[in-house]
Amino acid sequence: MYRTSNTVIGILNSLTLLASIAIIAGALGMAKSNKTCEHFLQKPLLILGLAILIMSLAGLVGACCNVACALWVYLFVMILVIAALMGLTVFGFVVTSHGGGVGVAGRVYKEYRVEDYHPWLRNRVRVYQYWNTIRSCLLGSMACSKVALWTPLDYLHNDLTPIQSGCCKPPTSCVYNVATMVEQDSDCNRWNNDANVLCYDCDSCRAGVMETVRRDWRKLLVLNVVVIVVLIAVYSIGCCAFQNAKRPHQFGFPYGHYGRSKSQPGWDDYWRRWWTGGGRDRFY
Repeated sequence: MYRTSNTVIGILNSLTLLASIAIIAGALGMAKSNKTCEHFLQKPLLILGLAILIMSLAGLVGACCNVACALWVYLFVMILVIAALMGLTVFGFVVTSHGGGVGVAGRVYKEYRVEDYHPWLRNRVRVYQYWNTIRSCLLGSMACSKVALWTPLDYLHNDLTPIQSGCCKPPTSCVYNVATMVEQDSDCNRWNNDANVLCYDCDSCRAGVMETVRRDWRKLLVLNVVVIVVLIAVYSIGCCAFQNAKRPHQFGFPYGHYGRSKSQPGWDDYWRRWWTGGGRDRFY
């Protein structure tokens, strides 16, 4: 049974090694993907993937080769990963607790307002250089190409993604070509029929991007909770493997002092024989 924990750690780390490669590949692929133009999750995923990769390699070396030093690195990195995931999860729940969109009378889709979202997200999308990068990505993604072909009747029966709702059309409340004394949303003046302009500079577009981030982050938080529970369980098994790896170095016998048979002498027996046999006289 003494090697059971080492075997389990080896198998689990083989799986986490493959998972870390997938996480790193996914994070790197985000930079080249036009499907999601907000890369809030790219850097955290890349850092997480690299940490799990190092942790898995150290765990494999330590468990398979019974190297206590490698297992110590493995357990230390795992503690850091668990702490980071807990912090990211708590922060994510706080940030994503705001928003969600507002229903529009007579429409299937929702519309989104900047002021409904967490200040941290709002500050991110209001940075000029940052938003220009997102805007360029939205143009390249052709997110509005499908909506451009819709008739007014389609808007009554079809749903819209948050980005399509905020970036591809003006707010539903806007009134054009008719004189009105009612003050309109500032996004109504930002709207332009040009396919390269549309409502990409509107607050509603920023809100649509934030809603997309909020939904993606919510999915990641569920995964985070599962991963944290699994890592805590694996950490407990890793502690057993670490103790197994230390025993030969502590006592000089395979599997440790307490694993020897009754007929096999221990360090206390050698010390007793040396002391009673006059070996102590060599010091005088």
